[in-house]
Amino acid sequence: MELLPISTPHCRVERDGHVVIVTMNRPEARNALSSDMLIGLASAWAYVSAEPEVRAAILTGAEGTFCAGADLKAMGQPAADPEVRARAAQIANFHWKGLLREDLPTKPIISAVEGYAVAGGTELLVGTDLRIVAESATLGLFEAKRALFPMGGSAVRLPRQIPYCHAMDLLLTGRAVTAAEALSMGLVNRVVPDGQALRAARDLAADVAASGPLAVQAILRTYRDTLGLPEPAALKISDDLGWPVIGSEDAKEGTRAFREKRPPTYQGH
Repeated sequence: MELLPISTPHCRVERDGHVVIVTMNRPEARNALSSDMLIGLASAWAYVSAEPEVRAAILTGAEGTFCAGADLKAMGQPAADPEVRARAAQIANFHWKGLLREDLPTKPIISAVEGYAVAGGTELLVGTDLRIVAESATLGLFEAKRALFPMGGSAVRLPRQIPYCHAMDLLLTGRAVTAAEALSMGLVNRVVPDGQALRAARDLAADVAASGPLAVQAILRTYRDTLGLPEPAALKISDDLGWPVIGSEDAKEGTRAFREKRPPTYQGH
């Protein structure tokens, strides 16, 4: 595992082959969001998009907690490290980018959740593509209960991801949700024993990384670019993105590997 120099004190970014693991690293505050952490997250997502050999990312939290939401005081203060402060000046809207509200990575992100993933923690989860949650984890969007608003985008995204009545239940009551209930709502993919979320996420990331990277990225982009469009317009975009994948060298390699009964070796072109 390689620790990447884009890491910050509150956000550890590591690479293991085709997979980047991003760890929110402020356990003394239950990994509550800070400016330092958001700068690290924004840097990590930019790296994931820009690095051709990266095929998936995992977002998790240090020491048994995912993220307990925003630390409003810490988010309003500049990062303590001068190098991190200097980086913040170079990243426009690093708060929104770190929260996965804008400039989403072009590769899939998998959440690996242990402990609390509430308020901003659930907002981050809603911004990811695949979600593994430990059985005793707690989720919830608490903002309305505190007369606040979910600025990470969940008021828009959640009703598009799960049935309307479930989304409104979470958004309007601000109540806590168990892992089992989140699974029943379709909010998460899988519930695993406590302590196993990261391992399960790494297995899932390996499966994603073994797929054709051009295909994976085109599927992800098709979904995002066609949200809200009528089917004919959406299918036009799907075709525009899909035909180059069908004609790629990776597609030829996938066919050869199937015929030769061996694992494919994809190069991303």
